Amino acid sequence: MSTTAELLKGAAELFPDEVVTSAHVRHLDLPFGAGRFALVTLDNGFDHTKPTTFGPQSLANLNAAIDQVEQEAAAGTIVGAGITGKPFIFAVGADLKGVELLKKHDEALAIGKGGHDVFKRLAALAVPTFAYYNGAAMGGGVEVGLHCTYRTVSKAIPAFSLPEVFLGLVPGWGGCALLPNLIGAERAVSVIIENSLNQNRQLKGKQVFELGIADALFEGADFLEQSLIWTAKVLKGETEVVRTEIDRGEGWDAAVAKGRAIADSKVHGAAPAAYRALDIIAAAKSGDLQAGFDAEDTALADLIMGGELRSGIYAFNLVQKRAKRPAGAPDKSLARPVTKVGVVGAGLMASQLALLFLRRLEVPVVLTDIDQERVDKGVGYVHAEIQKLLGKGRINQDKANRLTALVTGVLDKAEGFADADFIIEAVFEEMSVKQKVFAEVEAVAPAHAILATNTSSLSVSEMASKLRHPERVVGFHFFNPVAILPLLEIVRGEQTDDASLATAFGVAKKLKKTAVLTKDAPAFVVNRILTRFMGEIQNVIDEGTPVVTAEKAIEPLGLPMSPLVLLELVGPAIGLHVSETLNRAFPERFTVSPNLAAVVKAGKRGFYVYNAENGFKPELDPEVAALLVQGDSVLTEEQVRDRVLDAVAQEIGLMLEEGVVAEAQDIDLCLITGAGWPFHLGGITPYLDREGVSERVNGKKFLAPGVASVPA
Repeated sequence: MSTTAELLKGAAELFPDEVVTSAHVRHLDLPFGAGRFALVTLDNGFDHTKPTTFGPQSLANLNAAIDQVEQEAAAGTIVGAGITGKPFIFAVGADLKGVELLKKHDEALAIGKGGHDVFKRLAALAVPTFAYYNGAAMGGGVEVGLHCTYRTVSKAIPAFSLPEVFLGLVPGWGGCALLPNLIGAERAVSVIIENSLNQNRQLKGKQVFELGIADALFEGADFLEQSLIWTAKVLKGETEVVRTEIDRGEGWDAAVAKGRAIADSKVHGAAPAAYRALDIIAAAKSGDLQAGFDAEDTALADLIMGGELRSGIYAFNLVQKRAKRPAGAPDKSLARPVTKVGVVGAGLMASQLALLFLRRLEVPVVLTDIDQERVDKGVGYVHAEIQKLLGKGRINQDKANRLTALVTGVLDKAEGFADADFIIEAVFEEMSVKQKVFAEVEAVAPAHAILATNTSSLSVSEMASKLRHPERVVGFHFFNPVAILPLLEIVRGEQTDDASLATAFGVAKKLKKTAVLTKDAPAFVVNRILTRFMGEIQNVIDEGTPVVTAEKAIEPLGLPMSPLVLLELVGPAIGLHVSETLNRAFPERFTVSPNLAAVVKAGKRGFYVYNAENGFKPELDPEVAALLVQGDSVLTEEQVRDRVLDAVAQEIGLMLEEGVVAEAQDIDLCLITGAGWPFHLGGITPYLDREGVSERVNGKKFLAPGVASVPA
């Protein structure tokens, strides 16, 4: 037994529940008499819903397949070898379920070395090797192809990435060393660092080709056939693969520096994975691949043993598993069909909602508002966005025409909503206004229609209280920008029935949103926590702590933006409104900042200004500074941070006692998908547990031992 085989056999004992991927070798004669070819197909035996992954036994199977191919190559019975995947899936990387089980540094090191030892054999074969990216490829799936001599990619690939940094790892099976040496440091940094830290942005097949990762691009329908024809031409010398020369001078260093700036802007030094990956990319400038592989092994083992990866896996499991089975959702068989949608309002939020319903449900959508000018503007917005999609090639002309025809606007609610199945309001955030709107809608809508509100903080039960049928009113709270943020808080009012709720969850699924059921409590989940968080920041500023100190205090969390930049994104007026709502509900914990009220009254868009001469970094607006009235209590950054985290821990504890959501995991899911809470922190509750805040404030941890798989 080879050393690699022994290593993998030992590692496999640590992964008892691995979904094993087989590596089948079959032989075929290439076109044009190019010769006999060995093709390895990765397949875990499941349908396309179960992605192919690499655990120790899977690597051992690929290693055995390469044993066979190596012998054939040495004997001269084949002219080349290729690797591809089952339909729709190439391979999506390491088996993360097993990674969670590793307890020792040398066990983690063995996994890194095992992957390298197997994949490197593809580059060492006596014949050229080809990777055929036929479907989704991520992590180790991308990396196994990087070890091959040539690569082709399907235009139909929906997802291609090196997501390791997003999860708290580095591309540890060759990605950091090989990719910059293939496509240059600048492009490699974009794929490994920038895409990962931008919520794991995926590449499509065409982008993979344009970046130079793949040497040829083919249609999905006959991808493998075309790839083999191309392979034959390459082997016969009829097709020459020309790659761009790599800049190993100042351009390489500049790319790494840019990557560090991106990491600083995203995680503020609070998460090590991006910086470890950049160190390896920087060293890869020498072209010494083995040194790069060794550095990957060490970084991989160190990070597997650290808290960031365990946090990332916990967060990943939330958005991939818990999000697909919303806690408390009624049986989906109760859901009613939705064949027409009504939108009350035609402002920006309402227009965004109309566009989303139109694109995802592809049913008639009708907007109403108080005058024709507003209606026309809302419909015009939707039409313009459809044209943008057409111009970008996201939809074809036929679909653009169909979508355009499906959206209309009317002034008369009776005309627009008489046959609507789902009607959502997005009007001014005031109870009396919303109650009036729902009364008007109920008078003309069919009896089965769901009446949904996009309120961000008001009581759904109170909104429905004056209706004849309050049971069909449900909260349907989106987050801005609607097209980007996945979260949808579905709020059950006191009288909302199961059929209405089931329909709401069914619509949410078609909208491709992460739906979380919440109790009808003030500001629901995200806005309640963020308002408490922001409220403490504003309190310490009001009391006398300098703005810059209050902002810097939160940097160690590695949040995507500082509190006052977030306030600017949300809008000071909205922030003030939500704080007023929560102050009425919980005056002992939620204050209304007089300074924030002054900023809103002055019509300011935020606390900061951005000037070109300062690189557009946020600077306190002098006009805002003049408005601030502060006390003389000045806190240190550590004191501010402790105070803010204590407040958040207290609020989450109270929310769980009130039953606002089913479990702490739902709060984590809400903040990750609705507020951009970083994956590397693994959710707010495990972070508060790890830092000892939960027990300090509430006397106990939020999560049961083992739930988050995050070491203390």
